[in-house]
Amino acid sequence: MNNRKYFEGKVAIVTGASSGIGLATATLLAKYQAKVVLAARSEDKLNELCKELSQYTEVISIKTDVSLEDDCRNLIEQTIKRFGRIDILINNAGISMRAMFKDLDLNVIRRLMDVNFWGTVYCTKYALPFLLESKGSIVGVISTAGYKGLPGRTGYSASKFAINGFLDTLRSEHLYDGLHVMIYAPGFTASNIRKTALMADGSQQGETPREEGKMMTSERVAEIMLNHIRKRSRRATLTFTSKLLLMLTRLFPITTDHMEYWYMAREPDSPFKRRSEILKERKSNHQA
Repeated sequence: MNNRKYFEGKVAIVTGASSGIGLATATLLAKYQAKVVLAARSEDKLNELCKELSQYTEVISIKTDVSLEDDCRNLIEQTIKRFGRIDILINNAGISMRAMFKDLDLNVIRRLMDVNFWGTVYCTKYALPFLLESKGSIVGVISTAGYKGLPGRTGYSASKFAINGFLDTLRSEHLYDGLHVMIYAPGFTASNIRKTALMADGSQQGETPREEGKMMTSERVAEIMLNHIRKRSRRATLTFTSKLLLMLTRLFPITTDHMEYWYMAREPDSPFKRRSEILKERKSNHQA
């Protein structure tokens, strides 16, 4: 069975649907003629997207801040009111951060946990009875940071680890109920998540520190995600770099910590020191 036949007529909710991976996933689902529910905070963007995708299928948009439990409850209620069922819930909404923990306002971590982790929990909680009825799919979009802590990303890694553990446990609880739970780790993807990443004081980064053109596109990430949903995969980790990092972490954990530090320190305006700076300090201290 190809993707078009599999997704045709299915009711799919996509959070964070106004940009990046969420936008690409919602667009592809619409082209496969699934019935798509778009959820995001930007009502204007949702309305524009709803009009655009309505040429392919039935689409509704529901303004949703996933960090608010009542918004998530309303999202599910409005979906059931319109379509009467839920087949797929894609928990994609998320924000990132870029700062050393020692410099970090703790409200930044609270914000990341509210959106990334609690947003997944709230939406899953209210959609679960309907997904059990349809023997449907729950997807959690995490990151390599949900398997291996990334320096300068404490709150992001913590929230993605939490999603990983939550969904892994949920899968076990419903092992014999026909529920499909997938943990999806795209790796670095060309999207706006780095532009909206929070800095130490909670302000948005504004400009990405990475070369987006060399990353996997959101459209490709969405295509692979839907392939894995159709196959009812348990987990999927994308990009060679991410897979290599996880393998090296298991085999050479100490060496991998150093490699990861130097790799992340290469970012422009990195919040932590580069190797050259550390060696220069050591040399200066030794001479003193």
